[in-house]
Amino acid sequence: MCGPCNVLGCVRSHSRWRLSGICHSLLLRREFLVESPIQSRISPEWSVQTVLLWRKSINLKNLVCSTVKHSFSGIFTASTGTSNLPEVVAVALVNNIEASYCDSKIEKAIPKQDWMENLRDGEPEYWKEYAQDCAVNRLFFEEQFHILKRRLNQTTSVHILQKVIGCEWDDETETSHGYQNYGFDGEDFLVFDLKTLTWIATKPQAVITKHYWDRQKTTNDLWKYYLTQVCVDWLKKHLKYGRISLMRTDLPSVSLLQKTPSSQVTCHATGFYPDRADLFWRKDGEELHEDVDKGEILPNHDGTFQMSVDLNISSIPAEDWKKYDCVFQMSDVKDDIITKLDKSVIRTNQSKTEMEIGEVEKLSAFQIKIYKKEKSLKIV
Repeated sequence: MCGPCNVLGCVRSHSRWRLSGICHSLLLRREFLVESPIQSRISPEWSVQTVLLWRKSINLKNLVCSTVKHSFSGIFTASTGTSNLPEVVAVALVNNIEASYCDSKIEKAIPKQDWMENLRDGEPEYWKEYAQDCAVNRLFFEEQFHILKRRLNQTTSVHILQKVIGCEWDDETETSHGYQNYGFDGEDFLVFDLKTLTWIATKPQAVITKHYWDRQKTTNDLWKYYLTQVCVDWLKKHLKYGRISLMRTDLPSVSLLQKTPSSQVTCHATGFYPDRADLFWRKDGEELHEDVDKGEILPNHDGTFQMSVDLNISSIPAEDWKKYDCVFQMSDVKDDIITKLDKSVIRTNQSKTEMEIGEVEKLSAFQIKIYKKEKSLKIV
């Protein structure tokens, strides 16, 4: 991948981070941060794992087309006001799977998948330039935070600045879609419009930056080239090395879970790949949209995914349970996985010992009731 920052170097050499100095001159713009004060909304009690949950702060769902088969993204997260975290964390995702990692402390690329080690050996310049990617982005974010602190007149507040850049490509239609956006303190800040080659300010405080960046016509043309051509080429390269892993299909295990007999029933699917899947409750064959709470698709540590959907059973009579089922559907897989709402298959947090104690308590209460009728409180 050509460095997400070094777009000019990419155009000239089609090589990742060939001209890192140009990246620095392109993106170290003092106008990036706004003149009006922005109060931090980030708690200091967060971790690298929290930082990497970039969907929470920069939502790409509105940018993703449902027909896209493959994606490549670079996620850069910078923090200030914390001493125990790297200043900059960079993660590369292929099909939403973490492919490589780098941060400003180690300043080297770490492959996160076995097939990425093959890419590292086959493309040694990639790893060398990826480390430069981390270094240059650290300088960029340091400059922005320096401006931020000066304008807020504070030095201890915790702030987070994020950048997401990438592309999606459909290997059937050969169509692609690029995206680039920034988030600040957990909220969208600036989004690049690939059609108009202008920037969209999602916060009033970003308007000044939007106007300045809109005037950088040459840079925006280069962003278009990167997002529509260079990024797609590098996505295909990753697919070449990781085809066996990335093109596979793993079906999930589906379970019904319940904390207590009166709580909601959760249909949980885990271990599926890819993440083009859906999970929902039905009644009499029709999908339910009320009394259900659907969760997002989340990554597992092994590169697969999981998701869940809750069903409120408080108003469902016991005799109607047989009308309900949970359905898992996956793109390009013909057969659905259907799980009937059945008490006998529900897994609960209530242990066997607790259940036995409950039965004993019921029996004791029954015995006491009988002996009361006989005017005797003797308990057996």
